[in-house]
Amino acid sequence: MNFQIKVDPATSQKYIATSVKGRSLLMNPFINKGTAFTAEERNELDLRGLLPPVICTIDEHLQRVYENFRASGTPIEKFIYLASLQDRNETLFFRLLHERIDEMLPIVYTPVVGEACQRYSHIYRRGRGLYISYDQRDHIEKVLANFRTPDPSVIVVTDGERILGLGDQGIGGMGIPIGKLCLYTTCAGIAPYNTLPIILDVGTNNEELLKDPLYLGLRQRRVTGDDYQNFVDKFIAAVKKMFPNVLLQWEDFLKANAIKQLHRFRDQLSSFNDDIQGTAAVVLSSIYGGLRLTGQPIRDQRLVFAGAGASGQGIADLFVSSLVEGGLPVDEARRRIWTVDSKGLVTRDRSGLEDFKAAHARDVDELATWQCKDRGRITLEETIANVRPTILIGVSATPGTFTEAAIKLMAKLNERPLILPLSNPTSKCECTAEQAIRWTDGRGIVATGSPFDPVQYNGKTYRIGQCNNAYIFPGVGLGVCVAGARRVSDGMFLAAAKALAEQVTSEDFAESSVFPKLSRIRECSHAVACAVARRAVADGHADADVLVDLEEKVTRAMWFPEYLPVRYEP
Repeated sequence: MNFQIKVDPATSQKYIATSVKGRSLLMNPFINKGTAFTAEERNELDLRGLLPPVICTIDEHLQRVYENFRASGTPIEKFIYLASLQDRNETLFFRLLHERIDEMLPIVYTPVVGEACQRYSHIYRRGRGLYISYDQRDHIEKVLANFRTPDPSVIVVTDGERILGLGDQGIGGMGIPIGKLCLYTTCAGIAPYNTLPIILDVGTNNEELLKDPLYLGLRQRRVTGDDYQNFVDKFIAAVKKMFPNVLLQWEDFLKANAIKQLHRFRDQLSSFNDDIQGTAAVVLSSIYGGLRLTGQPIRDQRLVFAGAGASGQGIADLFVSSLVEGGLPVDEARRRIWTVDSKGLVTRDRSGLEDFKAAHARDVDELATWQCKDRGRITLEETIANVRPTILIGVSATPGTFTEAAIKLMAKLNERPLILPLSNPTSKCECTAEQAIRWTDGRGIVATGSPFDPVQYNGKTYRIGQCNNAYIFPGVGLGVCVAGARRVSDGMFLAAAKALAEQVTSEDFAESSVFPKLSRIRECSHAVACAVARRAVADGHADADVLVDLEEKVTRAMWFPEYLPVRYEP
């Protein structure tokens, strides 16, 4: 990098030391602060005449960019505007997100990022991060060397094969790592100049993209099998060599592949899969929060899944861990989970059962007394009727999966059922938040995967908590970085879930929400980071000295978007 953040020993004030001047400085979004450069800085940095004469404050800048944001018509136009702002002024971009987080997060991430991925090749303006194609498989170290810093803190990588609930988006999947890293910075203060989005471009099987004359990725079918795995192996080997201290987050890989890569590399470097582990932790946190409302212990819970993807597997595994910690033997804990997919209840006699479905498949013998029409295809409603679950979770990516009959049955069986339609974007959600509230007569404890407006029912306002991974993974990343954790354990995500649940206040519960307001997300990330660091030490993945003044260390590590003085230091 051609700049550093330093502290003036005489004044203890932070400042930016840069080795560039003039227009080159204005083109660097990490240094550029536009008309906020002072008269002294303009003289020293050769900026005279390159800017309008008025010197503005960051508040005046915020007023201007928000006015332009509001003038953008559609959500995707707002997305493009924010991306352009980030390209020219990172500090102002992140300050805008910080000041108006409720309004901005749905634009820079779900649900709008889904459309941005679909239209990536048509709205592309400027490269961000690294694009590593299969054709470059023998030169990956050279590609990584082109990054702006030799020591990034966090990498988010995807191959674009399973983007949200939208499927294969090829090169367009790059929108996800970029968006995730925006949340690392906004929610947990990971400095933006230390984040690296990467896409592994191995082609696409999306016919529409292959026929699109403007498509920017490799115009070929996806590389698969041993060739694909060898490519990923080379990528990880290069990352370990070039960036030995980095945290790597796997994102939006196809479900079986996601689990495979996580298990293949989790003991080789600090890495995790947010779709599996981050989702699991935020969902478990919503369960812990819900149990604070019902007064029930975790060990008494029974869970039915609608859908059997990688995220469901991660939630199930962490839920089992929480039950075991609550006092159940592991075999009994596993028997508290039932899974229903498009073919009905998942049972062990089904042929070709994938590993992630087999883990919680049911024995046919236990269904002998069940009331159902067809034992070969037991429906979600029949499963609910026979299991009498306390928790219903949707990870099906199929709208309408949670029928009125199913939700009303949950309400009949439970005074306060936990209803969690988690699929996103919104168009893929199993039911709407309003349906979940209305069909349970307002008694349901509802959290969703996509953002929903508050629901008005019987004169009461229900603030719908979103099982947004942003409550978890940025804090996990911050904790790993502060602790210098050598590995990321499942126990660290269990600790994160508990820490987040403890941040839910009586005011949140009064609005029937099991999540804090987004305006407190940096506070939540701080709590999660401290819990993760402590668990990293307990699990033997970090040195104990990190615990000394841990909370202050985490606070100091959190970058805040503010304009700093800029000095020329060649």
